Amino acid sequence: IDLSDSESIRKSVFKEFVGNKVVLDVYVNNAAMAYDDIVTNLNLDRLKAMYAVNVFTPMMMTKYAIRNMLLHHTRGSIVHISSISAHTGYKGLEAFSKDTAREWGGMGIRSNVVVPGFMETAMSSTLTDDQKDRIYKRTSMKAATSVRSVAETVSFLVSEKACSITGQNIHVDNGTI
Repeated sequence: IDLSDSESIRKSVFKEFVGNKVVLDVYVNNAAMAYDDIVTNLNLDRLKAMYAVNVFTPMMMTKYAIRNMLLHHTRGSIVHISSISAHTGYKGLEAFSKDTAREWGGMGIRSNVVVPGFMETAMSSTLTDDQKDRIYKRTSMKAATSVRSVAETVSFLVSEKACSITGQNIHVDNGTI
């Protein structure tokens, strides 16, 4: 699926892939694209592509996931994977998740955000060891955030064990904030 094409999500995911017969209990948004530049060098096309993948498409996916949950009378759970970077810049998905929790909580749909710290992923693979070490030194634990710890947090949030948790930002960041 091309997540930079927010307008085709309904057709490509919710009509051709999921369809109305599939019952969604959980939607986890874990798509991201990095674009970092100083303000005076910003490239509008790259900025639009980043916002499409990181903000617009997850919002549209959430819209259609909620519609599926309402259609099937599902008490669902939505978890957005954010970034520790959201606390030094744009907070779009975190605010959106809180709004979603308020709007749909009465229907039993929960919405939360997991905020991972710096992890060893494909997105961070281009950084040098020195760059990674400088990032690690800014955390309390002086290490990369565990991908497993983030995954286990998501697993907990989508389970019934978290039935009273909604509208929250859960930081899994080795003490970065």
